[in-house]
Amino acid sequence: MAPCKTQDSKAGGSGTTLPPASFALRETIRPILFVFVALPILLAFCRAWAADADVLRPRVPPDQMEAARAVASPLPRTPENVEKGKALYHGKAFCVTCHGRDGKGLGEIPGLVGRLPRDFTDHAWQAARTDGELFWILKNGSPGTDMGPFIPLILTEEEAWQVLLYVRSFGQQ
Repeated sequence: MAPCKTQDSKAGGSGTTLPPASFALRETIRPILFVFVALPILLAFCRAWAADADVLRPRVPPDQMEAARAVASPLPRTPENVEKGKALYHGKAFCVTCHGRDGKGLGEIPGLVGRLPRDFTDHAWQAARTDGELFWILKNGSPGTDMGPFIPLILTEEEAWQVLLYVRSFGQQ
C-alpha cells in the first residue's frame, strides 16, 4: 500500500507522509499476537523439550555404550520379520501391556514405579537410540524404570530382534 499524503495547512506545502491505517493497526496488533499466541506456543515447546531430555537420556551405562552401539541386527527388515515382531509384541513379550497397542506408552499403569514406558512413535527417541542399545535394554532391562530383562527369560535373541524391527516400525508412521 502506498503511504497517505496530508496537506500541511500552515505551510501550504507538500504535506507529510503517514503510513496507512492498516500498517499502524498491524504494528499495534503484532506485539499482542506475540504475547497471546506465539509466546504460549513457544513456552509449551520449551517445556516439552525439557521433558524429552530424560526420554532421550541413554539407558545403557557409559562404560558399555560403545559395545552396545556396535551391535547390529542380524535380521533383515522384511515384512515377515516385522509381522513376527508384531505378534511377539502383542503376545509372548507382552510389550503391549506397558507400551500400548499404538506404541505410545501408557501413562496410567497401576503399581508402576519409576519412569513411564517409552513412546515408540517419538521420532527424536527413535533417531537417538541405536538397535544395539535397544537390544542391550531387552537383555539387561532399562535402568531407572520397571522394565526388567527379557532375554533369555522371555525371548530368544532372534525374537528380540524381531520385536525391535516392529518397534522401529512405530517411528515410520
